[in-house]
Amino acid sequence: MKKKIAVIGGGIVGATASYYSAKAGYSVSVFDSGTGQATAAAAGIICPWLSRRRNKKWYRLVSEGAAFYDKLMADLASDGLETDAYARCGALILGQSVEYLQEVHDRALERREQAPLIGNVAILKGTEIKKIFPPLSNVEQALYVGGGARVDGRELTNTLLQATSRFGGSIHKGTVSLSKDNDGTLSVLTPDGRQQKFDAVILAAGAWLPELLQPLGYTVDVRGQKGQLVVLQTENSALQDCPVIMPQGEIDLLPFGQGKTVVGASHENDKGYDLQPDASITDPMLEQAYAWLPDLKEAPVADIRVGTRAYTSDFSPFFGSVPGLDNCFAASGLGSSGLTSGPLIGYLLTELVREQQSTLPLEDYPIDAYIKQTTC
Repeated sequence: MKKKIAVIGGGIVGATASYYSAKAGYSVSVFDSGTGQATAAAAGIICPWLSRRRNKKWYRLVSEGAAFYDKLMADLASDGLETDAYARCGALILGQSVEYLQEVHDRALERREQAPLIGNVAILKGTEIKKIFPPLSNVEQALYVGGGARVDGRELTNTLLQATSRFGGSIHKGTVSLSKDNDGTLSVLTPDGRQQKFDAVILAAGAWLPELLQPLGYTVDVRGQKGQLVVLQTENSALQDCPVIMPQGEIDLLPFGQGKTVVGASHENDKGYDLQPDASITDPMLEQAYAWLPDLKEAPVADIRVGTRAYTSDFSPFFGSVPGLDNCFAASGLGSSGLTSGPLIGYLLTELVREQQSTLPLEDYPIDAYIKQTTC
């Protein structure tokens, strides 16, 4: 009989874990509440090599996460599920000074020795910028990074869950809870009211991980951060071939297919799990976007996405085996780099379920530093 795997959370981590688990021959059940999921509200830039963060373990995770997309997209294509949710389109970094762009340029060249995926790196000016992004205005110089990519989190997870279904997995909408039996084994109360046991459970609930584990006597160092982005519908379908735009500051600009341009996203630590769109946040974001792309002023708003990211107190992600729970695995704390590192982490959780050696050292992302047992 196939081993039964429960995946709680259908975001980028859970959807990737469910896909590779089902592909490996397990009987997979995915449970997702459909509320507040960060991935469903996200569209992100995959370009982690320019970060100033000095945390080498975090950098290795996001750098290898960016590279993992080649495998992920090739695997999906081989299974007959090609998608344009991900595209390596290049990135334009906008800076207010030559010194800033030169600093980022030099950092990119240094890191390219270990991460050749970075690709071509060059400081562009004037007509060079217009050539690769004609509508861009008020930009005299920018740094081009050829390996930059964009991804639509909602579309990618939908594709991954579709692939899970093709391999026999089942997708269930609704909230679940966990209980620990007298013999120490874990049971899942499913949305249909049944108490079920699985051979392994993967907790990929993001910012809702504390809600799952606290009833079992755990404290979880995870908090929610609100993120909002705006999708504009333009008439310029050619923008999908343009690079993503990364200005200094809060927002990014991501052109997608069918004339859609994404503006965002916000980082609201004080709003946590609030899922209501807030014009006092999104309107200033749009004004910033109009300064660089004036044509967007005529574009209607097609969608406003709101989700909750998961952060730890030291902004570090974690994953591994949950202390004190046999065959229970979890990941959280990915923050705004979730679309970059999430697929790789989902794959690594699958490796743990299959009792294979993790390709990244688990001690660098210690789950027991963030999930503590308070009662037995």
